Amino acid sequence: MKSIKQPTVWVAMAIIVGLLLVVGANNNSGPLTQQERIDQISQRLACPTCQGESVYVSQAPAAASLREEIARQVGGGERTDDEILAFVEQRFGGRVLLVPRSSGVDALMWALPVTALICALAGLVFAFRRWRVSGDVEVSDSDRKIVDEAMRNG
Repeated sequence: MKSIKQPTVWVAMAIIVGLLLVVGANNNSGPLTQQERIDQISQRLACPTCQGESVYVSQAPAAASLREEIARQVGGGERTDDEILAFVEQRFGGRVLLVPRSSGVDALMWALPVTALICALAGLVFAFRRWRVSGDVEVSDSDRKIVDEAMRNG
């Protein structure tokens, strides 16, 4: 049976990871009910008056008002989820978005660290492969003497 070479395994793993990332990023089954839509949208927004809480969790009057506005827009079928998020962002500024948009500069800010990590890992793999000592190295007589002396003295 023929053995699989190491680079082939790494390439196959990289392809599998890439495919899983693409499938995971594009898996958008969507919420089933209006309440699930309201919850999903409110979980993506930060409370404008609270520190570190989402609109979904916060009990502040501003968060309650935003939940009511989201429910009104979802119930009326006026806008898509992204349009509702854009409406709230326009009203309160970009600081209310807990999850960055999946396009433009925001998407780039999420993708760059992952890309850098993958490149760094690939660089390490190539560096370790280059550093590996092959069996073809010839040992000189002077090297043997140094090792023998070290073994006797150590």
